[in-house]
Amino acid sequence: MKKREFLKKSSLFAASTAVIPAVTFSCKEKEKKTILKAKERIRTAHIGVGNMGAEDLRDISSHAKVDVVALCDVDSNKLKEAAEKHPNAKLYADYRKMLNEMADEIDAVIVSTPDHTHAPASLMAMNLDKPVYCQKPLTHHVSEARQMRKLAKEKNLVTQMGIQVHSFYDYMLATLLIQSGIIGKVHTVHAWSPKNWGYDGPAPEGNDPVPENLDWNLWLGTSAERPYKNDIYHPGNWRKLVDYGCGTLGDMGVHIFDTPYNALALDVPKTITNNCREPNGFGFPENNVVTYQFPGTKYTTDEFKWIWYDGPGAPENHEDLVLPNAVASAESSPQEDESMEDKIALDAKVAEEGKLPEQGAMFVGEKGRLLLPHFMQLPMKIVDGEYVDISAEIAAVEKANNMGAPNRDYASEGPKHYHQFIDACLGKDEVTAPFSYAARLTETILLGVIAGRFPNKTLHWNNETAQFDEEEANQYLDAPYREF
Repeated sequence: MKKREFLKKSSLFAASTAVIPAVTFSCKEKEKKTILKAKERIRTAHIGVGNMGAEDLRDISSHAKVDVVALCDVDSNKLKEAAEKHPNAKLYADYRKMLNEMADEIDAVIVSTPDHTHAPASLMAMNLDKPVYCQKPLTHHVSEARQMRKLAKEKNLVTQMGIQVHSFYDYMLATLLIQSGIIGKVHTVHAWSPKNWGYDGPAPEGNDPVPENLDWNLWLGTSAERPYKNDIYHPGNWRKLVDYGCGTLGDMGVHIFDTPYNALALDVPKTITNNCREPNGFGFPENNVVTYQFPGTKYTTDEFKWIWYDGPGAPENHEDLVLPNAVASAESSPQEDESMEDKIALDAKVAEEGKLPEQGAMFVGEKGRLLLPHFMQLPMKIVDGEYVDISAEIAAVEKANNMGAPNRDYASEGPKHYHQFIDACLGKDEVTAPFSYAARLTETILLGVIAGRFPNKTLHWNNETAQFDEEEANQYLDAPYREF
């Protein structure tokens, strides 16, 4: 079933969702949004309340002006846990039913589902003129990202993608330092995460009984029908699988891409190459090295390259990543023994002297390098193999932008991105990761995911037509919606 038919069947189709030509936006743009007039409080509905959804619910509801009126989850155990904290909320398993029945009682919708349901749920809410906060990556397919960007613009809605570190002090500082020219024009960015949201094994055979607490049909949603298997899909492992997630690139890549992408005012790439294993049709590769070529901006050289590394052992050795007093690191996988909480956690891990941070980005410019650990750590400048004191530059940027004192307490910093969305709904603030920005960032990520289906082959992306020059790759820009 096509998306248009899906939305019509849900009685919520209100606008065209055709793929649109590229338009350059800034995530800092000042747009007058449709705010909720005469509202002193915001009534929120939450789609997906387990794992990351539970964190989203916690931080949205911590805003003093929020009333949680509806909770939706396909897992009755997760729904029960959430309901215990919000006993006045109405409970649903099917987001379509919730949106249809409670349209007049909901002011904003929070979407925290597996990736394949981000767009279907968000588009339905947006067609009801509801502001939407949607977890990253914004969508599962490139076509959906363009649709959501277009609809948000047409309806002038407040929107925010869930990249909460976007609002953190050190990331804002790095953006301002790069734009101030601290290392000159940037010609290369290296970014990495050793997390392993891939799966190189075979697809499972047979099926298992569906747990009583899980509505498997609703979990599958618009994706293709597939038999249930224990510990393969729910909870959490869906990120590894091509039908439901976007791999490590779509998980940690969105967070780590965000600051360089924003700081350098990038649009979508011209070419993409993924050095990885051959596709198996079920799981994403466990190791990827994705090379993007972007059009130049005022902050980059004319030829600008971005290299992403993920999976066990990432990043690969490269002269741009050699630190002062460098110490070799043994390859390891942080994934195998981690709990689900650890896998989705953003906790900062401070590296030993001479070692790269476990996750991060390195800007390489005309006047040196800038290392940005992920996250809640100051960026560090390196020139001619030595660290350079940039305290004066940091102080100047802080003063010029009224940044105040740094705060590296995640418990207090984490809710800021969520509260910014609620305040924007009330007309008291502006979002910094609206869909006009988030859709472009997501599109960039997803193009790298698609390139993984064509190992070591360079794909050429046409931003105006939203098509690859390589016709065989265009089939992965979209997927039919299953009727469920």
